[in-house]
Order: sequence, then structure tokens, then C-alpha cells
Amino acid sequence: MTTRERVAQLVKAWPKVYSTAHCELDFRNPLELLVATILSAQCTDKRVNIVTPALFRKYRTAKDYADASQVEFENAIKSTGFYRNKAKSIRAAMRAIADEHGGKVPDTMEELCALPGVGRKTANVVLGNAFGKNQGIVVDTHVIRLSQRLGLTKHNDPSKIEQDLMKLVPREHWTDWSHWLIWHGRRRCYARKPDCSNCEVFRLCPSGKVFLRTGKAQTR
Repeated sequence: MTTRERVAQLVKAWPKVYSTAHCELDFRNPLELLVATILSAQCTDKRVNIVTPALFRKYRTAKDYADASQVEFENAIKSTGFYRNKAKSIRAAMRAIADEHGGKVPDTMEELCALPGVGRKTANVVLGNAFGKNQGIVVDTHVIRLSQRLGLTKHNDPSKIEQDLMKLVPREHWTDWSHWLIWHGRRRCYARKPDCSNCEVFRLCPSGKVFLRTGKAQTR
């Protein structure tokens, strides 16, 4: 089976395995998703979802965030880790949104990546989940691990992995592809001890048989 054939089979299989796969950050609009995504760096979605309800009640507009006290905002997000840098990034991004975009989160890759503290991964999350635009593929630790185990890339660099995946995965599935791999990574294909014996896509994974034989997870 070629790599393209494997991807074609996976595109058919994933919706059956994870029919409700979605972004697990809680949000109601693009502004909230942008904030939640920045907070999720080096932090679990579960922890972010604990912090954001109170945050979203207090700060409703880009200007609210931009005008917030740095110290007060740091205290509000402290449990997400790296809170000083995250507070600076969020407030700076919101100032740019308020001053340059009329208070609305921009919906293009170029404009999003021009915001302070916003990179391509964050932009992909916002574009795909808040605006329904498939501009790229979110590459997090789960996507990196599974892309390597499934034999879809030989790279470790997220930007190169994204380019490999964009060449293989049909564009209409780019946002869903990330959800599928992230859900599978959290529920089955664990980093240290993947559950290969119960894996729903075992027949499509070139690393599965190696793990069952050796007991060692295959990652490049």
C-alpha cells in the first residue's frame, strides 16, 4: 500500500471511529478560541477549559483584554503555565485586533500570523474551527507522533510535517484530520505505550506490528 493509498483509507476510517471529533477547547466565538488556543500552549485543553469560563465572563471584547492589568490577567491564567508570556501575548494580540481590525479577529492566515504571539499553528486552529477555513493542518505533539507512526512523514519539524500532510490529505479534510489524529493520540495511540492491540486502524499502521512484536513504540 502506498502512502497516498493509506491516507485515502484513513480518511474513510477516521469518521467511523471518531464521528464526533472536534476541537476540545471550549469557545463561542473566534475571539474566545484565539485566547483559549494561546493559553493551551504547554497546557492541557482540560485545564484551559477550567480557566476560561471566568475569563470569558470578565473579558468580552478585544479592548477588554488589551486594557486589562498585566498582573491581574497573569493571576487569572496562572494555572495554565508560562502565564507571564501568555498574558503579554494575549493582551498585545488583542490590542492589535482592537486598533487594526475593528475589534474583530481577522480571518486570513497572513493577518492572524501578524498578530503578536500568534504563529501558524494557532492561526490554523482559529481558521479551521472558528471560520471553517482549511488553510493548513494543525500540527501538535499528537499529530507529530501519529504522522510518524503512520509513515506519513520522516520529519520532526512541525512546519515540514504540515507540508507533508498537506500534500497527502485532501484539503476538505485538513481541519478534521488534526481532530482525528489528536483524538486517536489521546485515546489510543499513547506516546509511551500505544494500545495497538485495540487500535481501530491497526491494519493501516506500519508501526503497529513492530510495537506488538518488540513492545517499543515506533517514533522517528
